[in-house]
Amino acid sequence: MKVAVLADIHGNLSALETVLEHLDSWKPDRVVVAGDIINRGPRPRECLEIVQKKQKEADWHAVRGNHEDYVLTHTDPNLQRSKPEIDIDQNCLWTFQQLNSQVTDLEQMPFQVAFSDPEGQEVRIVHASMRGNREGIYLETPEARLRQLIEPPPALLGVGHTHRPLVRTIDNTLVVNVGAVGLPFDGDIRSAYAQLTWQKGRWHVRIIRLNYDRVRAERDYFATGFIPDAGDLARIMLVEFYQARSHIHKWMWNYQDAVLDGSLSLSESVQAYLTSLSI
Repeated sequence: MKVAVLADIHGNLSALETVLEHLDSWKPDRVVVAGDIINRGPRPRECLEIVQKKQKEADWHAVRGNHEDYVLTHTDPNLQRSKPEIDIDQNCLWTFQQLNSQVTDLEQMPFQVAFSDPEGQEVRIVHASMRGNREGIYLETPEARLRQLIEPPPALLGVGHTHRPLVRTIDNTLVVNVGAVGLPFDGDIRSAYAQLTWQKGRWHVRIIRLNYDRVRAERDYFATGFIPDAGDLARIMLVEFYQARSHIHKWMWNYQDAVLDGSLSLSESVQAYLTSLSI
């Protein structure tokens, strides 16, 4: 039994197509996409369409990530936000506009996908953890906290969200964070996904790293209008792509409150953050 789990595509079409080519050669029995197909990247519609097409043709499944939820907030006709909140959320609005009528498809994506291994034990895939699609699992997550994040414990739990691959065992549960297809945050610019192979009564895990056409991916940030139409934070998201490091959360910790209370504009805060990185 061979299962591929991929996550956090984030609209990176070039990376997704490279992973698909690799899957075609490996030929898994099942593929699960663990959320965040869209948002924070330049080709959300194309990436979503590919996953949807695969779900119709083969044993493919997809769960909803926090970025699908973010985009879905724009379906609320009564949504009211301040000007700073609108500016901060411009990337999400841009993605919403790119998807158009396909946005409603996001509502049908489940929180989890579960199936049984050949011995009848549960394999479960969610985006971040069992505590929600924003509470992630890290290498440094304490064991007591990890037990809470996987409850009820399956034989294998596959997750994404952190953009940092890992393999951990806690009690009788194998926990696999599959990393990110389109936007890794572990300093390795290559695309990542996980191969799960059932052999001799247990799961064997390989985290696959793949080079892809990053020149084409970079060009998409500009050709699609993501830069500048997705707002000032899109400039930081592009740095995340270049460096394979998380920056939006660091910006939030340092500047978001000042932007929300009006003491600093979003543009000024982004420029200050990029200057602090010497960019």
